[in-house]
Amino acid sequence: MLLVATLAGVSANTAAAQPKSAEGAETDLFSLGETLFEAYAPPEIKAEFAFPTRAQWDEFAVRLEKTRQTGSLAELAAYEPEARVALLALRALPEYADYADWLAARLEEIEVAKESANTPAEPAPAPKPTPKPAPKPDTKPGPKPGALAPSRRPGAGVPMYDLWRKRLEQRPRPARADEFLATVKAAFAAEGVPAELAWLAEPESMFNPRAQSPAGARGLYQFMPITARAQGLSLLPFDERVQPEKSARAAASLLRRLHGLFDSWPLALAAYNAGEGRVRRALQATETKTFAGIAPALSTETRLYVPKVLATLAEREGVDPETLAPPKPLPRKP
Repeated sequence: MLLVATLAGVSANTAAAQPKSAEGAETDLFSLGETLFEAYAPPEIKAEFAFPTRAQWDEFAVRLEKTRQTGSLAELAAYEPEARVALLALRALPEYADYADWLAARLEEIEVAKESANTPAEPAPAPKPTPKPAPKPDTKPGPKPGALAPSRRPGAGVPMYDLWRKRLEQRPRPARADEFLATVKAAFAAEGVPAELAWLAEPESMFNPRAQSPAGARGLYQFMPITARAQGLSLLPFDERVQPEKSARAAASLLRRLHGLFDSWPLALAAYNAGEGRVRRALQATETKTFAGIAPALSTETRLYVPKVLATLAEREGVDPETLAPPKPLPRKP
């Protein structure tokens, strides 16, 4: 699947405005992007990056998606120069704003992958001291006055959570979040799922209900066609994935079911991104029960996705991911 072919073939706005053949339109769009880059890209960007050739542009999306699925963090980080140039080109073409929002989120993943790949591994924890003998029966030591229980660090045990939290602390909430937040939170609550999880729309689509990926995912919660249909969303004659309330209900319903399977929000989020089968196989292969335990067995995309979502909840709602409530029972239908 070629990036230019995908963009020109799927964008309804572009298709409606095409006076020429698809092939001619693709050539015009590529030439326009190159012209705009040369005319408007800042000098410092031009000095560091060159506009991609037609062949490089065509293969970029395919390579990026493959690396997110099968590559390492370091391999994904190597896409930073290409992704920056591609995003500049997409931002210059109003018809492709929906794809630009998708690529902007991927560029952020690339940057965190780069930070993670360059961050030295944390040293192994020091061995625990030998426990002291138990006090004699007549000894009744009590806690020191004013002593507090050790505090827990939110997100502890989730790889790359701290990197995402640091990044999100410096980034304002998406401009369109307030437009849809009340609607999607109400939809999540109606499904018995914590309303805070409606913020999943930020890492998925930057709250753009028409955001699209070259792979075919669409909407606030980036449903692929097959998953959308399984969740009761219609694609014809109108694509319900772009309807915020319906998309949110579908996302919440899916998360509810996944939490029921794995009894863990990090694992449910991993399954939302990677599929429940892959998470189940990773749990069996690693003989662990936590996201941290299976993370090395998951794709780079999912390893970045779960901490990003949890850090988003923490930053936007002040929620400690470890204390996020399980789904509530739904009222029985009469």
